[in-house]
Amino acid sequence: MPQRYENYPKVAIVTGADSGIGKACAVALAEAGFDIGITWHRDRAGAQRTAGEVGALGRRCEVAELDLTRLPEAAAVVDELADRLDGIGVLVNNAGTGASTPFVDTGWEQWREVLAVDLDGPFLCSQRAARRMRAAGRGGRIVNITSVHEHAPRVGSAAYCAAKGGLGLLTRVMAQELAADGITVNAVAPGEISTPMTGQEDVDPFTEDRPGVPVGRPGDAREVAAVVALLASPAAAYVTGASCGGRRHAADGSAGRLAPALGRLALGLNHPCVPAGRGGRRRAAGCGRVVATPRQLMGRARDHVAADDRPPGARRRRLSHLTSSGGRAV
Repeated sequence: MPQRYENYPKVAIVTGADSGIGKACAVALAEAGFDIGITWHRDRAGAQRTAGEVGALGRRCEVAELDLTRLPEAAAVVDELADRLDGIGVLVNNAGTGASTPFVDTGWEQWREVLAVDLDGPFLCSQRAARRMRAAGRGGRIVNITSVHEHAPRVGSAAYCAAKGGLGLLTRVMAQELAADGITVNAVAPGEISTPMTGQEDVDPFTEDRPGVPVGRPGDAREVAAVVALLASPAAAYVTGASCGGRRHAADGSAGRLAPALGRLALGLNHPCVPAGRGGRRRAAGCGRVVATPRQLMGRARDHVAADDRPPGARRRRLSHLTSSGGRAV
């Protein structure tokens, strides 16, 4: 019989938690009853303020410095914090960086720095966390903070988009491989969020207009943290391999119309126990779920679009506003 894996340690490690989304995640998880380990890179005082907020909620908080350009050694911070907190049940890979440089002008050093921090770091930190979770045999949660640019390209952000796109696909592979251990792995892909990295540390997002964003404003870091807290909870045990938020579709053309329908129909493709394959439908051993092939899903999506009798202009949404400058909405 499948196990429930609801009793993983109430300990969460959040990288890059000295401000912004990381800080909001640390506080939200503390509110949910987790002891917290946080890392910082440049803002030690900010990390101490985060620790103070966690402590005010009655939870333990351990703080450590993390420089993800110094890999692979730097990833040992996960083991260090887990030892100090007596375990790990949740890892939130939030630390990130970006650059605003045209593709042809991006130097090797800049490329490697962004890839190291945004992709290599989460890979190595997740390995450390997953090994501990697997050895403990109690399951766990890994949440990767990606970006809207996990899904959508942005001019001038070649390294950032490559890293976030890679992290998004890595998330799905991890979800497949770790599901049998009761470890779920998901991504949260924010758009523009009011944080220091977007130059909006003290800005109320409800005072800012963003005509190209469906809700008409930037996001608040606490809104991202609320999603992370849900994914980190036992209530999200059946959610894995997902990327939450941030996805944008083409403003016109058939791909733009088909993509939303595929998003609603393709849930089974993330099913961790279904191997990739061609041909007819697959039923995983020991699982009652049947998953359609991509070709079948495309057919259903076309039927969905054909059944939409709205004029073509009503089916499209023109997104005129580009989000996070320089990959800062991590």
